[in-house]
Amino acid sequence: MNHSEALIKPNLTTDGVLKLTLNSPRNRNALSKAMLEELQSQIQIASENIEVRVIIVDAVGSVFCAGHDLKEIESHRSDLDDGVKFFQELMSLCSAVMEGIVRSPKPVIAKVDGIATAAGCQLVATCDLAYASEQSKFSTPGVHIGLFCSTPMVALSRNVSHKHAMEMLLVGDMISSVQAEEIGLINRRTKAEELDHVIAVVASKITAKPGQTLRIGKQAFYEQVEMTLPEAYKYASKVMVSNLTHCDAREGIAAFLEKRDPKWENESDDKS
Repeated sequence: MNHSEALIKPNLTTDGVLKLTLNSPRNRNALSKAMLEELQSQIQIASENIEVRVIIVDAVGSVFCAGHDLKEIESHRSDLDDGVKFFQELMSLCSAVMEGIVRSPKPVIAKVDGIATAAGCQLVATCDLAYASEQSKFSTPGVHIGLFCSTPMVALSRNVSHKHAMEMLLVGDMISSVQAEEIGLINRRTKAEELDHVIAVVASKITAKPGQTLRIGKQAFYEQVEMTLPEAYKYASKVMVSNLTHCDAREGIAAFLEKRDPKWENESDDKS
């Protein structure tokens, strides 16, 4: 790859689907500091762009993402502090990127056609939806090199059962797309040649919905999921009452009762 090429290649379609392509196949699309900074910037820009309705994260090459750049990490062991400051900055940046995906008002879809390991698996687990080709594989293999996948654990443990998460973390073996689908790490596996179509269908269904409603729903989902049951219902009830006052809810309910198609306002995300 030409080193002058962008690490993330953005491509926005006319229907509001933004594709962010990891573009560093020479190092297996590893999440280097530069890659994370670029991904953070692109997610932030997309989150604020009213033209963007859905974000798809995919990658160039046979590896979706190999996790952190171990060569970059190793190069900082010669720092005066043995690399501690760099390691802290890198982990903080990676966490900020993952939180940015969750907090983005736009639905984020991972399109995996290859291998996703360690922080790459974390990225897949962090996205709101994930679809993968049949040959794709996933793992959190840090234990093999004496480095427990602690930060990937955060996303993994919030998406699959604790038993399945612990098996991936403690054993470190690759799991197939079949297993990934079974444990809920991905939504669906499909033939490689059908992957684009499957995701396009899902994205088109999402873009047909009112953007403000999606923003409200995504934020509410991640807020309530960590609450106790009474707290979650109290919070969700407030969200529902607020949502009922919005123009798209008024239009949607009226259209349903009148047996017609709704005409969405599709107001920008910063409007109340």
